[in-house]
Amino acid sequence: MDDYIFLKENWPAILEKIKEDYALTNVSFNTWIMPLSIQRVENGCVTFLVPDGDIAINILTRKYTLIIKVAIEEVTGLSLDIRYVSPDSTPEKEEKQDAIESAIARANLTQKYTFDTFVVGSNNQFANAASIAVAEAPGEVYNPLYLYSDSGLGKTHLMQSICHYIIENNPGLRVLYVTSESFTNELIESLRRKTMQEFRDKYRKIDVLAIDDIQFIIGRESTQEEFFHTFNTLYGAKKQIIVSSDKPPKDMNILEDRIMSRLEMGLIADISLPDYETRMAILRRKEELEGFYIDDAVLDYIASNVKSNIRVLEGCINRIKAKKRFENKDVDLSTAEILLADLISPQTEKVITPEMIIDVTLEHFQISEEELFSERRNSKYAYPRKIIMYLCRELTSESLQSISLLLHRKDHTTAINAINSIEKELKISEETRRDVNVIKKKLNSIL
Repeated sequence: MDDYIFLKENWPAILEKIKEDYALTNVSFNTWIMPLSIQRVENGCVTFLVPDGDIAINILTRKYTLIIKVAIEEVTGLSLDIRYVSPDSTPEKEEKQDAIESAIARANLTQKYTFDTFVVGSNNQFANAASIAVAEAPGEVYNPLYLYSDSGLGKTHLMQSICHYIIENNPGLRVLYVTSESFTNELIESLRRKTMQEFRDKYRKIDVLAIDDIQFIIGRESTQEEFFHTFNTLYGAKKQIIVSSDKPPKDMNILEDRIMSRLEMGLIADISLPDYETRMAILRRKEELEGFYIDDAVLDYIASNVKSNIRVLEGCINRIKAKKRFENKDVDLSTAEILLADLISPQTEKVITPEMIIDVTLEHFQISEEELFSERRNSKYAYPRKIIMYLCRELTSESLQSISLLLHRKDHTTAINAINSIEKELKISEETRRDVNVIKKKLNSIL
């Protein structure tokens, strides 16, 4: 049967699954999902017609694409990419949108990290303004832009927001976002394969380079050497460089002086801890983007007690959302206090939790919760699952059965096999050792 006809016939079941399984409010479901109509299915991609135009397309892209994609696959077995067009769409507009989407994928960007979803407060106002200035005139002002803060306060969000803005407004520019770990891994692989010229071409023949968590290149001589020459090449060509770290350059004592001086050439902007009002705004914004309601008393409880890390704020919301979804009822304050006891414990020392391990690992590997918990077995998703199970066993007191259930696996032997696999990899794989150590450092930094 033709995929278009097959999908049309199953669309009512897909809508029902989205509504039931993802706990969308009636308003969100009726406003954004119901109006969609299937225009065509070709080359492994389904195109939806969106009656409300570009604003609705932007919201669907940010919030609902993965939900729709997963629901289609679960109901029909079809793994399809998703794109949206408005009624006034023309071939030229569609071609431009295709170019933007391709550039975003090549740049390694996460859809949700845009200026639209970044909550501005007194703690990040300067960094946000500097980021917008760079996005509007890449290579002309504040080059390099150096953002620093403790983990989980929005550096990655701002860096990717800059990249998104540049791509959407200058789709011809070559943009790349990369973590310092990925930069190092690629360098090691290029040295092993003797493909250094390809590596240098990739990083030195672009218009915008954003490198996250630059502190992790400290002590790696080859990586620092390549970064130094990459920086010089791009800066000399007036290409934009964006760098982030957990501290200002002068405080990275063992960073080479020649690199430190270059990082200090542009603008240095810090992001401090968010105040109560900003934390509440972040929670409200996430509530709005996710399309569900949380009791005001619960939001106040979270904002009053989680002060040092936005990821923990979001982790609290995700847990409330999951509870509400599974039990199909609102979560009151007393229930929230019990549910969030290991995340919010003002009177006791913070400890690493499985939820924290999941959140940090998702960010490290740039995958979503839905992808992590899916049944997909390719290494892109299976490898992070194994690392999560290994770290849960090493850093928490969870049982093997609990660890398996945490990843939506029923049999505790899944955890045993995953842990054994990572233990073997740690003995022979530099990449696995690096991934595990970086995730551990990030976990320790958010306690």
